[in-house]
Amino acid sequence: MPKQNFSNHARYIPLWHYVTPALIIAILAGSIVNLVKSERANLYSASLLVAIVLVLIIFYWYIRWFALRAQDRAIRAEESLRHFILTGKPLSRQLRTSQVIALRFASDEEFVDLALKATEQQMRSAEIKKAIKHWRSDHHRV
Repeated sequence: MPKQNFSNHARYIPLWHYVTPALIIAILAGSIVNLVKSERANLYSASLLVAIVLVLIIFYWYIRWFALRAQDRAIRAEESLRHFILTGKPLSRQLRTSQVIALRFASDEEFVDLALKATEQQMRSAEIKKAIKHWRSDHHRV
């Protein structure tokens, strides 16, 4: 795997991030057109088709959202443990989850100082990632 850095750390899966939403939008548009053009006898089935697509959209959203929230909790726990191992002190509770997630890319040598700076200056996650000099790869993010 190529070495990660700020410019290439984002992970996109074409089938999930591009093809699936495009197909869901196409199915939604088609089902709405079908509903609008349906005759009274087919109104019920056309309405059900639109409802099924809406449920599909909700599934698509929450499947990803739930997985990311669970992973965010795991990352917070891992980085809290790493901070405790390195300093003997807990990670600041003032850090937002997005900041902790960004800090996971920092090497052990710069992690503690960067965590303190992020807390004091309330740095955004992108700012934290840009401040990292020695990137620690994470190839396991969902």
